[in-house]
Amino acid sequence: MTDASNAADFRCGYVAIAGRPNVGKSTLLNQVVGQRVSITSKKAQTTRHRITGIVTTDDAQIVFVDTPGFQTKHRSRLNDRMNRAVTQCLSDVEATLVVIEAGRTTEADRAVIRLLPKGSKALAALNKIDRLADQNALLPQMAELAALFPFAALVPVSAEKGRGLDGLLAEVRELLPVSDPIFDADDITDRDERFLAAEFIREKIFRLLGEEVPYAATVAIDTFEQKGELRRIHATIHVDRHNQRAILLGEGGQRMKEIASAARVDMERLFGGQVFLEVWVRVTKGWAEDDAKLRRFGY
Repeated sequence: MTDASNAADFRCGYVAIAGRPNVGKSTLLNQVVGQRVSITSKKAQTTRHRITGIVTTDDAQIVFVDTPGFQTKHRSRLNDRMNRAVTQCLSDVEATLVVIEAGRTTEADRAVIRLLPKGSKALAALNKIDRLADQNALLPQMAELAALFPFAALVPVSAEKGRGLDGLLAEVRELLPVSDPIFDADDITDRDERFLAAEFIREKIFRLLGEEVPYAATVAIDTFEQKGELRRIHATIHVDRHNQRAILLGEGGQRMKEIASAARVDMERLFGGQVFLEVWVRVTKGWAEDDAKLRRFGY
């Protein structure tokens, strides 16, 4: 364990990162951790799993849990499972960080705030302040948020630019109990490389394809073998329909090669070694509405 655990006032605890889709939760997590442990894209609802990112300082260890964006528009068994994961997580943590886009509070934001358990500790990060022409636009929003829930703090930040994050971490620390660290000082996530490999592939699907296919696709790691610094990974992308498979493959399989190549580069950067990656695409009809398949794919 980290030597910092010897500090008399060392604090440690789990903090949920919650918010509607596409407000920058995963970007914020990656910034404070200093590594890409949660996948990101400009599309909403990229995150589907609870992703843990660990930040250890001299006087605290904050175990952030990045939850899926709470979905209020589209219903499926997959989205229902993700929404349940959000609700459950908010009851399991010491505190909650609600991420809201700076300058506007939507009904979807209010729905997330209503999920906060009564009496729970929470603070709000007003993200994307770099996009605001007039910072005074935050004042009425802060007043509304203060009326909606007794937040411990309302902190303007820019996750993308790294602005305001030190102050945010200081505020989060104040909400945690005095406790020894849970993880080693150099740990950044409790997720294993197999899980991260699947997420990197799925991220590239979201970034390189249009609106339909990413939401109809999931990734399963069939084999993951490590010999020394070399990792051999075989993965399958499951989609709902044959035309989605054709889109993923692209002409002559070129698009699939681009996805796999980009994912491999990210894996090698995070894992610190060479990666041999093979990816197949398979049609698995109705996977997002099938409880057995959802369990098989880790949802």
